[in-house]
This record gives sequence, C-alpha cells and structure tokens, in this order.
Amino acid sequence: MKLRQAKMNDLEQIIEILADGRDQLAEKGVDQWQGEYPSRDHVKYDIEHGFAFLAESDDHQTVGALSLVPAPDHAYDDMRGNWLTNTDSYIVIHRVAIHSAHGGHGYATQLFEKVIEEISNNHPSIDSIRIDTHKNNQAMQHVIAKTGFNHVGKLVGVYGPTDECFVYEKVIEHQAKSNIQIAG
Repeated sequence: MKLRQAKMNDLEQIIEILADGRDQLAEKGVDQWQGEYPSRDHVKYDIEHGFAFLAESDDHQTVGALSLVPAPDHAYDDMRGNWLTNTDSYIVIHRVAIHSAHGGHGYATQLFEKVIEEISNNHPSIDSIRIDTHKNNQAMQHVIAKTGFNHVGKLVGVYGPTDECFVYEKVIEHQAKSNIQIAG
C-alpha cells in the first residue's frame, strides 16, 4: 500500500470513490454521508491544502481515498469523553473510503497501517491520530479498533442534527532514530 498526495486532477476520482463509499453505507443501512457531506468543496479544500491522499495497491491501482487534516479540528470541541493525550499536535483521519471494486482485500486495514507507519516514522511532532465514525458504521469501527485505536468518546450532531459518532484516538510511538553505526 502506498499513499499519494492528491492533486486537483484527482478531484473527480476522489469524488467517485467517496460517492461509492456513500452508496456502500446506504446499502448497509448506515446513515453516514447520506446528505451533503462530504461535498465537492470539502474535497477541493483538502486537495488545495495538501490534506487529500489516494491509496494505491502494490499493483498501482487506486483503491481508496482519505484526508489527513492537521489540528485543530473544532468538530471535536464538544466531544463527550476524554482524550488519551492532552495535545494540540495531532492529525485527524477524515473522509476515508475504499472503493467497492476493491473491497474484501484488507485495503482499509492496510491504509490505516500505512498512515500510522508514515506518522510514526516521519512526523515526530505528531503525538496522536484521531478519527470518528457513525455509531452504526460497524465495518469502520472494526478497522479502527483492529489497528490499535482506542474509543475515547462520542459526538452528537456533527454531520447531521441527531447523528451520533464514536471518537477514537491512537497515541503514536515514534521510532527512535540512532546516529550510532554498528560495524558488521
């Protein structure tokens, strides 16, 4: 799995992946993303600010999309719960979807593992990763828990007036880099 920062010429592909994600949620009876969110404007903003990424399989097929948004995320201002870290140095995973044509191959798990690896290895200033998902989106909850995130609270009314979302956080353990050369 490889993450590639999206460019404006990727806009339509990202829109299509997110629309497919919306359809997958609707088929499962999950009321997440069934309104205006995520909108074309969200995706354009993410691309313009360097937040949008495409997930590519090892055989170079684009299988999904996500946004990695730096703090602060004011959607979490009214979270009911407690963070694992008291930090402003976090990143949030938003608008993540694996296209249904690529479902069932473990790409969602690989995507989360790649994000965790990238931040752990190359972004020492980031203390944690945060994410939320609809209370009925059990598939996403499974992937989130499987990749080591902890449930820390809930949000009400962020994506719709009565929507409940579960909030998760993963504390990042940075890989120590050594300056010592070991002869061998």
